[in-house]
Amino acid sequence: MLDFVEFKKIPRLSRECVITEKIDGTNGVICITEEGEFLVGSRSRWIDEHTDNHGFHKWCMENKTDLLNLGIGTHYGEWWGSGIQRGYNLPKGEKRFSLFNTGRWVKDRTQSLLEKQEYCPECCYVMPILWTGTFDTEQIDITLDDLKHNGSRASLGFMQPEGIVIYHKAGNLMFKKTIEKDDECKGKAGGQNGTP
Repeated sequence: MLDFVEFKKIPRLSRECVITEKIDGTNGVICITEEGEFLVGSRSRWIDEHTDNHGFHKWCMENKTDLLNLGIGTHYGEWWGSGIQRGYNLPKGEKRFSLFNTGRWVKDRTQSLLEKQEYCPECCYVMPILWTGTFDTEQIDITLDDLKHNGSRASLGFMQPEGIVIYHKAGNLMFKKTIEKDDECKGKAGGQNGTP
């Protein structure tokens, strides 16, 4: 007999969301296993010294002792800066790793009053939070417009930020909006109905 698959509960739209800056770099992932394995990856694969992604693997190996403070688990972020996509006006050779999980990490303890948040490793950054509140499309547009006119919060003074990421907590979903070409697919070979 076929196993019964329960229909998932539908989350309410009018719930808390967090809007962060979307940084134009390359995806990075660090995985620390219970067995002590330390793995480094890009968006779609594990990488090593022979298949490095813009120096991310090398940087992770150089900062491994500090990065182990992330703890057991899989930690996603953006590897960005000099020589990667927009570069963000960082000095030649300077790159940064910004963690996505803003609900867990802060760079500076004065940024948050939430006791559950932890101080991220010294070598890491955290995606800048631009707004939090109940899901509101008007506020999303205001936040994107503010970023467009006032520049990046990740790299102050950089006036060509990419856009924002909206994390809907109840739905555990992320959506992105870009300042330019938001209505276009990222690649020519989009999926069904032109979706990426």
